[in-house]
Amino acid sequence: MSEPEAPEPTVVDLDGPDDPRWALALPVLRELRPHLTPELLRQVATEGAPQGLRFTALLAGGECVAVAGWRLVANTSAIRKLYVDDLSTAAAHRSRGHGSTLLRVLTERARELGCTAIDLDSGVQRVGAHRFYLRERMDIVSHHFTRQLD
Repeated sequence: MSEPEAPEPTVVDLDGPDDPRWALALPVLRELRPHLTPELLRQVATEGAPQGLRFTALLAGGECVAVAGWRLVANTSAIRKLYVDDLSTAAAHRSRGHGSTLLRVLTERARELGCTAIDLDSGVQRVGAHRFYLRERMDIVSHHFTRQLD
């Protein structure tokens, strides 16, 4: 007897920090950002909303399988781009195409919104993520520099 097919994921936009679906999505986002508490999420979402920060999730079978934070950015290099702040797939659901699905959804949105590019930064230690992004036909086009402030 074969296993039942997993339900097709549904793309949902989370409606601010009070969206009840955060109960499903926050644990997935915390796999990427373990420091993120519900209070910090509320702070970032509230402060980030006027800057265009949005969150989109994939839900399947009553679970969040992937979540992304993203925003539109206007700048001199790309003119308009969709920047992905966070892209996290639940460890229990990796290698099932959920990250690809979410990236495809964001790419379609970027095109619809008149963007010339979709960008993200990835920590140098995240080699598995880099393989995924390269497989998804993303290019490494710059170095990102940072300075931590006291």
